[in-house]
Order: sequence, then structure tokens, then C-alpha cells
Amino acid sequence: MEEKAFNEQSLLHRILAYFNIVRQSQVLNNKICSEEPIRKETQSLGWTPPQEGWVKINTDGSVFAEDKAAAGGLIRDPLGRCLEAFAINLGSCSITRAELKAVEAGFSAAWRRGFRRVILCLDSTTAINIIQNVQDTDHRHGILALEINRLLSLNWEVSISHTYRECNFVADFLAKKGHSLHFGTHFVDSNDPGLRYWLLYDGFVPRTFCYL
Repeated sequence: MEEKAFNEQSLLHRILAYFNIVRQSQVLNNKICSEEPIRKETQSLGWTPPQEGWVKINTDGSVFAEDKAAAGGLIRDPLGRCLEAFAINLGSCSITRAELKAVEAGFSAAWRRGFRRVILCLDSTTAINIIQNVQDTDHRHGILALEINRLLSLNWEVSISHTYRECNFVADFLAKKGHSLHFGTHFVDSNDPGLRYWLLYDGFVPRTFCYL
């Protein structure tokens, strides 16, 4: 014992403590080994058309370095045809404001075109939460949220839903296109090569993803 004095009781306590540590480790190991393996769920994701009589709006926001922001979106019919597409250069603002500006522009375009059954899809849960819950102009996005809710209160049927980014590629393209345009809102021709490519991609390229 290296000429060190020791107490038998103290030594016994140490032995019991080490024994308990080993036993707990074995119990934990057995529990882990007995659990069922993690199962992965596979989903096929892509843009889905609205029902007959409805149109679907997809919108998105984009922010590059130094808070250079843009937004974009489009309206499609049940056949997947682009009825209107837009891209907006917003200057400097946050990604949340960009997402909300895209929603406002999408609703305004749909109402102006006379569509009265509209589904709006975006991939920002933050923006959806603001639209549904903010009713106060003291909120940093309050004025914009109130304007969107004013549009929602018009005489039409509208629903808002979250979508995965993998179902929002065309809107993402339009939002990024806004960075290359002058400040303000621009309508994008349906024959724009980039827009045509992503519309075809949405319609014909299946995407499969695995989720835990």
C-alpha cells in the first residue's frame, strides 16, 4: 500500500462505489441494446397542384451578404401553368421581412387578377406565425402583418400553409432573381428561361428524402 495508512471501512466503501458504477453501466448498455433500431421514413416531396377552381401561390424571401434582401413568388393553376410571377429587390432588410413582403405581393397579385380561391404556401414558419398572431403595430413587423391580414379579410377563400423548401424551388429562384434587378417589384415573363426550367423541374423531377 506504498506505506500509506488505510482504513478497512473506507476501502470497502470505495469497492462498493466502483461496483455500483459498473452495474449501472451494464444496465444502461442492456437498455440501449434492447431498444428498437431507429427507423427512417422516406417521403417523396414536390409541388402539388391545387384543386380545380383554386390557384396556388408559392412565395419565398432571400437575403445575401450585408442584408441585401429580395423576394419572389408565383401563381399557378391546377395544371401547373404559371399565371403570374414576380421578383422584388427590397434593398436592405431582414429575411423575415422579405418573406412577409413576398406574401403581401402574392396576395395582392391574386386579388388583382380576380382569383377568389387561393392557397398560399411558404417555407417560413416564422412568417406564418407573425401573420397569424401579430395584431399590434408595436411589433417590428406589425404594420406589414396588419396589411396582410387586411388582404386576408377580403371577400375570398384563402388558406396559408407551410411547405418544405424542396417544394418551393420556383419561388426560391424568383426570390434570388430579385437580387439582380433594380429596386422595386418586377413581373417575370413566363418565357424566362430560368423560370421555365424550374417550372419543368417542379412538374417532372421526383425528389425523395429520408427523415428520422
